Amino acid sequence: MVFRFHVKRLGILMAFLGSALVTVSGEQPDSTAKWAAPAAEARKKNPVAVSDSSLAAGQKIYLKRCVACHGKTGNGDGPDAADLGIHPAKLSDPLIREQTDGELFWKITVGKKPMPNYGSRLSPTDRWNVINYLRSLARR
Repeated sequence: MVFRFHVKRLGILMAFLGSALVTVSGEQPDSTAKWAAPAAEARKKNPVAVSDSSLAAGQKIYLKRCVACHGKTGNGDGPDAADLGIHPAKLSDPLIREQTDGELFWKITVGKKPMPNYGSRLSPTDRWNVINYLRSLARR
């Protein structure tokens, strides 16, 4: 009987810890909370200077990896956008300028469903080039 009592307490404790870990682990895919990068990541500086070659490289990657959801001009109107269940970010929005390069780099790196993470799919240089290209969309 004492053993059952401890097993029951352990089960309750495990259930409590499990729900606490879900709460601490971050946003759920359907969360409406703002998607914010950790402060240390947001402070990262883009080591790739804006240049014609960086913009061309970023555009090439964007057209291959991002256009299906975010659209050719970054308006979130790509051909796959309607099937996502959410509206992809409007990368052409001037508010994109308010996010630091580090924030954008972190978001591209870690992803958020339905957007995949690109940390292992694109090199850091490729991700920085895409950010340079995204900045050009925000100016259009």
